[in-house]
Amino acid sequence: MNKSNRKTRNELMYEAILSLKDKDECIRFFDDLCTVSELQAMEQRFQVAWLLDQGMIYNDILRETGASSATISRVKRSLEYGQDGYAVVFERLKEEESGERE
Repeated sequence: MNKSNRKTRNELMYEAILSLKDKDECIRFFDDLCTVSELQAMEQRFQVAWLLDQGMIYNDILRETGASSATISRVKRSLEYGQDGYAVVFERLKEEESGERE
């Protein structure tokens, strides 16, 4: 089965996200869209994924983020067997970071 066809999506929301112009608009949109706890959970999962991608070990991630070992394991599985969304974003963030240094 093709990874991109696994789930039916309401694509309008994703188009809306792509229409955002900057970080401030993105923050405002997600503040309206999500509850505080939903945002905190997403931000924590993203931070866990970033740290795993950097090679940090579970105990250090747990200590730094407060994420449960179950959350860390779930994120690790997404990194290994998911849709490669994290990989795309991390590569772009690294490119932006290296471009800013030059």
